[in-house]
Amino acid sequence: MNEVFNKEFTHLKIHTQYSICEGALRTSDLAKYCKINKIKAVGLCDSNNLCGALEFSETIAKSKTQPIIGTQINIKYKDNIGKIPLFAKDLNGYKNLIKLSSKSFLEIKDDEEPHCKIEDLEKNYEGLILLSGTFDGLIGKLFFKNLTDEISALFKRFKIFFKDNFYLEIQRHNDRGEKLFEKFLLNTSNKLLLPIIATHEVYYLEKDMYEAHDAYLCVGEKTYVNVKDRRKYSEEHYLKTSEEMYKLFHDLPDALENNANFPYRICYRPKNSLPVLPNIQTSKVKNVDELLTKDSEQGLKEKLNVYVLPNCNLKDKENLIKIYNERLNHEINIITKMKYASYFLIVADYIQWSKKNDIPVGPGRGSGAGSLVAWALSITDIDPIKFDLIFERFLNPDRISMPDFDIDFCEEKRDKVFYYLKQKYGKGVAHIITFGKLKARMAFRDIGRVLGLPYGYVDMLCKMIPFDPSRPLSLEKAIAQEPRIRKEEEKDDRVKKLVEISKKLEGLNRNMATHAAGVVIPEENLAEFVPMYKDPSSKSFLPSTQFDMYASENAGLVKFDLLGLKTLTVINKTISLLKEKKINLDIRKIALDDRKIFDLLSCGHTVGLFQLESAGMRDALVNMKPNKFEDIIALVALYRPGPMSNISIYNQCKHGEKKPDYLHPKLKKILEPTYGVIIYQEQVMQIAQQLAGFTAGEADILRYAMGKKKRAEINKQKERFVIGAVKNGIMKDTANFIFKKIEPFAEYGFNKSHAAAYAMIAYQTAYLKTYHAAEFIAASMSNELSNTDKLSEFYEELKRLKIKVERPCINKCFSEFIPQGNTLFYALGAIKNVGLEAISQVVKEREKNGKFKSISDFINRVNPRNINKLQMEGLVKSGAFDSIFNNRKILHENIPNIIQNSKTIFENRIQNQSSLFSEESQKVSYLIKEKKSPNWPNEEILSKEFESLGFYISSHPLNAYKDILEQYKVKLFKDFEEGHESEAFIVGTIMSVKEKKTSKGNSFAIIKFSDLSKVFELFLFSEILEANRKKLVEGKSFLLTVIKDKENQENRFRRINVRKIVSLEDITKLNYNHVHIEIDKIDNLDKLYETIKDKGDSKINILVNANDKNYLFELKDKRKFDYETLKDLNKEQFIKKIRV
Repeated sequence: MNEVFNKEFTHLKIHTQYSICEGALRTSDLAKYCKINKIKAVGLCDSNNLCGALEFSETIAKSKTQPIIGTQINIKYKDNIGKIPLFAKDLNGYKNLIKLSSKSFLEIKDDEEPHCKIEDLEKNYEGLILLSGTFDGLIGKLFFKNLTDEISALFKRFKIFFKDNFYLEIQRHNDRGEKLFEKFLLNTSNKLLLPIIATHEVYYLEKDMYEAHDAYLCVGEKTYVNVKDRRKYSEEHYLKTSEEMYKLFHDLPDALENNANFPYRICYRPKNSLPVLPNIQTSKVKNVDELLTKDSEQGLKEKLNVYVLPNCNLKDKENLIKIYNERLNHEINIITKMKYASYFLIVADYIQWSKKNDIPVGPGRGSGAGSLVAWALSITDIDPIKFDLIFERFLNPDRISMPDFDIDFCEEKRDKVFYYLKQKYGKGVAHIITFGKLKARMAFRDIGRVLGLPYGYVDMLCKMIPFDPSRPLSLEKAIAQEPRIRKEEEKDDRVKKLVEISKKLEGLNRNMATHAAGVVIPEENLAEFVPMYKDPSSKSFLPSTQFDMYASENAGLVKFDLLGLKTLTVINKTISLLKEKKINLDIRKIALDDRKIFDLLSCGHTVGLFQLESAGMRDALVNMKPNKFEDIIALVALYRPGPMSNISIYNQCKHGEKKPDYLHPKLKKILEPTYGVIIYQEQVMQIAQQLAGFTAGEADILRYAMGKKKRAEINKQKERFVIGAVKNGIMKDTANFIFKKIEPFAEYGFNKSHAAAYAMIAYQTAYLKTYHAAEFIAASMSNELSNTDKLSEFYEELKRLKIKVERPCINKCFSEFIPQGNTLFYALGAIKNVGLEAISQVVKEREKNGKFKSISDFINRVNPRNINKLQMEGLVKSGAFDSIFNNRKILHENIPNIIQNSKTIFENRIQNQSSLFSEESQKVSYLIKEKKSPNWPNEEILSKEFESLGFYISSHPLNAYKDILEQYKVKLFKDFEEGHESEAFIVGTIMSVKEKKTSKGNSFAIIKFSDLSKVFELFLFSEILEANRKKLVEGKSFLLTVIKDKENQENRFRRINVRKIVSLEDITKLNYNHVHIEIDKIDNLDKLYETIKDKGDSKINILVNANDKNYLFELKDKRKFDYETLKDLNKEQFIKKIRV
């Protein structure tokens, strides 16, 4: 007995965060605990998946603790489904565990929860240890249904198959029903001679996590903590010490003994694997290397004949062909040695299939665009020799991590490629799983909900937490920087509890999802060596791996990235619109030295252009004045934090204002194309090769070490670099100096292959905008139907290009944006809440049977499925019905009647019934009654238009404030921006507000305003923001005092700061203290008196000219003089001037 007590208790039933919304334990935290407490063994037993198996195995093993891999799988027995814990004893057991876990997702109906049949368990039992499970598992469910005979029969079946690998599990958490269940299991153990084992369900590490874990359960079950009838556990599910566990089970020494011996029965754990490259070798394809060589040589011949040889002299042809063939052979040699032939052929196959089936594919992406074999096989559209790209940046025998091809596809047709892959490779292809996490805002929102806080209040608190994906803040840091949340904590204990729980749960997994782009294609049935998952909410044809991207790579899978790029959809749509006009364009064959395109870029008119449309990029282009394609490649690479400071050096050297620094004469050829600035990773590699005699593979290791800032490796490479440079006749001090110079560039150097491919897409969009602006912008806007910010930008660009926009009209417009001549018809599908599918059906009806003559005609013809309340409201607010009924207010108020009428008509039509009254009178009677009712006032029409479209299209709210604009001498933003004044009044109506934090934690807002000249963005910093935050609402108009930065005087686009902001609405409510009025004749004093006769708080001076003399009066009594008075007087002819 004492011997047993001296042993360590093995926690077999640990639930990590991969037990979604059940386990609140991070594997890294468990590993630290194991290391500190010198734990001998721990077991993973996540519910319904093996997502964390590889991570658990590797992380726990590093802590000198034995990992035991298991899971709880739902097993269906007759009509009952419940969890059964299974553990892998050996490799065979691990394979069976994977097989069963995969089956539980892949071989069920869409409406079923994941499970396996009992027969699946009996067919795949080898190498597995089975436990009976908890009181809420399969056996527990049968017990509480009083099906004890069924349990006995099931146990006997288990004993036949599993023999001594089957235990009855005894647990003591003090959960409801547990004691009764234990008594039954102990009796059954005696009757059937089955061994018992003590286990403990661990959901979290520390005892103080209980309350947070309880809320976490509620998040997963979409319930509230105060609901009584829900899943609830005791406070005992923390990781207890061996002493606590032995004390708890002191009366069951056999159960403790079996627990202590359990780790000795385990002789396998999964380990990280080297990449297992796919192999497509079959009876038809006997030698993949020969096939790659044959296809590459053939492809290169075609490419040379189309893109290279027609543009060169006869003398150069032979030499060029030799250069290309030598490079091709060099690449093929490396590819075949590294067994990458199948990989290249698989990628080439699905890209060639896509191109043949009219699915737009990007010109390339990442380092793969530097491969000549990739170009020859049509994987990329970038000629690597023309753009001086290095193959070894992509693939070389010394590479530390294996590369993959990232391919961009047209977003709306990418699913067809996935379907093709499924058809071709069957069970050997899958997506990669991802996990949604409880990040700062999400944690706050979810926990606020389950604690029962009002939705609006939680939403307000969430919006106080900055959201910046480029610089995510932890909840603790966000709250520390946000005094408003701290104030709410002090005021309300519920908020204090919300903060406390959210901090504990932040970062845990919340849900499973599918990586939209990542695909793995091994050579065999994937479900046999990687656990699989099927997302019930996903429409994908493919299953997913249960391992995420990192675990999949560690398991040896090589990933193929099939990314969706919206710009390819835009290019494809533009080309389709041009085809309708009988213009056939092959975008791959456009000239890369078009002067008009460079003029467009140099002016900064880049709205809609891929990679080039941000304000900073526009400024960079204006200053650069690009005149060659290589300038665009350089800018794509430079416009990032870090190298951005080199843009000015590049520009100065380009324009001859500064002499390029080539560091050494031998480097001139490498650095001359970029004016002495090291921009690309490839340049760092070339420098190492040129000066120090590095091989391409060695140069890539140097590039990688510098990029990852691996100091030990950098020092090692430096020594190698200096020795090599000295051998090449370079002084040691010079070699050290050059290495020191290139190191910071290498840290943020960009992949030129990627920059060239993306510069190509940018150039293609610039070409379309230069020569086919209406079609390009129509396609761009159709691609952003639900993004009102982007639509607003494009609308402003259309005004600049003087392309007329036809306002939303049910009889003229289409579901998407359509250009006709110099007019763009607004998309009805871009109206908020209307929906593309529904409005497409309405447009089809109009095109088939003619325009809608009236509202009653519309109701009679349109299927009620396509016009719900929200859709009708959107159409009415936008003015889409103005051509057939021009009173928006009446129409809006009668939407319920219209919808009911439509339903009645269609129901009667189905039943072949006709109304007793005429359809015409029935349908419009409720509208005719109110026809004399006035429409919405202009201000409300514009407000509703903004609600439905996201910007103003028929007029502008600032038109209502023209008197204030004149009074304050307000400048248009465009004039102020381009003019020489340093300070001015401007006005703007708020389009959107984005609040952020500086690196020091101070609040600031980026506010998008619209005035009568353009849409523009301004920053409001903390002091002004705090004072005005509640007033900053979309649709509200403001008077702003703005001032230009004193720095950069030569830059016409100097930064504009806001000094003061005042609501125009507040200004209209002000009484003016001092008013100066000039009138034309003394006879008009009576007319003036009628307007200002009411007493008030304004001091009035009147200037009038009589007999060529000016007379100035000051009224004895103060009068009422507000904005309405000002507006009324400004309409009068006798008023010459008013100053307030």
